[in-house]
Amino acid sequence: MSRAGPTGDDLIRVLATLANPHRVRVVAALVRGRNYVSQLARDLDISRALLQVHLRKLEAAGLVSSHLELSEDGKAMKFYEVNEFDFRLTPEAVEAAARTLSLPEPDGRDSKEGTGL
Repeated sequence: MSRAGPTGDDLIRVLATLANPHRVRVVAALVRGRNYVSQLARDLDISRALLQVHLRKLEAAGLVSSHLELSEDGKAMKFYEVNEFDFRLTPEAVEAAARTLSLPEPDGRDSKEGTGL
């Protein structure tokens, strides 16, 4: 994201990622502090498998980050935390972001589709 604001592609990626209520709940939970997958799944009352799907999408959008730590008993634990972000959604911000959107491919797909971005 540039200093002047998000590119159109950044804005679309973030809005699409946050368009899911589970992912909004995950971000809200992580605002309270970093957490590891098992505890976060219990706190949100969702399966670890479903949580990991949502965490991967949040991480791909740059909204959260993860790192592994070893517990006292030597068990690897993956912790997640929220990355700082600040998106101002105004008509002017949308107009500015629209000017930087990547053009869709001729087959109608997004040019970044399938790249993990």
